[in-house]
Amino acid sequence: MSIAVPDLPPEPSAGRSGGASVPLPGPDRRAARTPGRLSASTPRIGSSGAVGRTGAASVVTGTSGTSGISGSAGVAEVDRFCRTVAAQVFDDGKAPGEEDLGWFGEAAARWAGDGLPLSAVLRACQAGLRTALESATARTAAGNAGEVLDATDLMLELLRTVTAVVCDAYVDEDRHLARERHASAHTLASALLSGQAGSAVARHAGLPIAESYQVVALSAPAHPDDRDDRYDAPTTAGRALRRLHSAVSVVFGAQVPALLSPTGGTLLLPRGGGTQLPRGGGTQLPRGGDGPELTAELTAELLAELSAAAEIALSAAAVLAEAGQVPEAAEQAHELLEVARVAGRGPGFYRLADLAMEYQLTRGGPAGRQLARLFDPLDAHPELFDTARAYLRNDMNRRRTARQLFVHPNTVDYRLRRIVQLTGMDLATATGIARATAALLARDLDRAGPRGRATAPDAVSCWSPARGSEMLEPP
Repeated sequence: MSIAVPDLPPEPSAGRSGGASVPLPGPDRRAARTPGRLSASTPRIGSSGAVGRTGAASVVTGTSGTSGISGSAGVAEVDRFCRTVAAQVFDDGKAPGEEDLGWFGEAAARWAGDGLPLSAVLRACQAGLRTALESATARTAAGNAGEVLDATDLMLELLRTVTAVVCDAYVDEDRHLARERHASAHTLASALLSGQAGSAVARHAGLPIAESYQVVALSAPAHPDDRDDRYDAPTTAGRALRRLHSAVSVVFGAQVPALLSPTGGTLLLPRGGGTQLPRGGGTQLPRGGDGPELTAELTAELLAELSAAAEIALSAAAVLAEAGQVPEAAEQAHELLEVARVAGRGPGFYRLADLAMEYQLTRGGPAGRQLARLFDPLDAHPELFDTARAYLRNDMNRRRTARQLFVHPNTVDYRLRRIVQLTGMDLATATGIARATAALLARDLDRAGPRGRATAPDAVSCWSPARGSEMLEPP
């Protein structure tokens, strides 16, 4: 191809300030994996087949010896780098493959680690390649439309390759950072929930330890997609766990201390003396307590947002506690969640004040046991027991109760008189209604029995013969 090689971008001067730099691998390492055909006669490409310490490498690293890339300086460097690579491609007459641009991928990973947005990098690459194409075709003789088309095809192929390499590098780096953030949050949550708030493990987790936490117990029902028989149990559990992790990260950030399982788990939302959690995740939290105090906490509105992100109707119960009292608070929060389930409460956000009577009835003692036995005489008459439950849930409306039970209202009246005869509780009086309501709840709680709670470290594990206790990765 006789297309003129575009003007090469000027090298950054040694005295440039505010320069971004993302150091590429050294010549020895790069030479082992960068093909020789990329080391053509352009003086800015090293003869060993890799970007040298001068020329194209200086477009990325600069000559100031600093590291890190940011803002407009970083975008300008990406643009210059792409134009230099384009000049080499025009000189060779052939675009490199993705496997030939491993060093470009390493540079992109560093740009990702330094926080340069992917959109900015891609726009800079497109701008640089467009500038190179315009420069090359501007000096093409009139009427050489074929050569212009060849040059355009070459740049389109290079753009495809560069885009794929950059995107793959950003995705890999994001996954790496997500694993690091998840590991830090998991380590801190495990330490706090096991009562080791002052331990070296907690202090070295990479996240600040707050003075107090809102301890949240979560219950997650099965997603409709998880009922698909085409997937085995470990796959279904993994999808459910990743869905819940993703929702928590969207609403509270990727570094909120949490132990999650496919069916729920425990969140620890810091309050006071720590650093505010970044909404949307991703920002590394500093150590110590110098940041602003966290004022946001889980509310009914935020739970609705969390449910929407997870695409399921979540239930949550919250208890406030000092850092050293997190284990006890987690136990209470999960007990509240279980009480809400047994009491027939639907998905929603609950505090102790919302379930005070129900919770107190679970504390045991002779009074609770006596209440639970008040309906025992109805064990031999299930229709009477069903009538009492429906009557109380329908706010003592006999006609609505009759419609629900598919009986005549007079039948409801007869059954209510039989309940008085067998139990002594008259559901037509305030005293009888109060006793019957408490007795029904005590009976349900007594017969429900204890259930497993996702507060232990194994709550984040998906146990199966094939996977053992392998911790599933977040999205």
